[in-house]
Amino acid sequence: MSWQNKTSNIEVGAKVAYKASFLRNTGQYTGSIPHARGVVTGIKDLGDLKIATIDWNDPEIPARVNIANLSKVTQRGLADE
Repeated sequence: MSWQNKTSNIEVGAKVAYKASFLRNTGQYTGSIPHARGVVTGIKDLGDLKIATIDWNDPEIPARVNIANLSKVTQRGLADE
């Protein structure tokens, strides 16, 4: 599956979390970031880069994230991994 297909299903209103691959690559195994869940409130298209604004369940987490580092949360768990 291409990068474009993996990130195309993230839209405003989607429930998201950080991708496990992003967390592994950045060494974030503990703390609030791996457990963060939020709702996308906006997406800014910057050409090859799309930045999502997210209303996280923890106000300490940065609100703007590259959508390539996000995974959609479904009722069954995380998608796109």
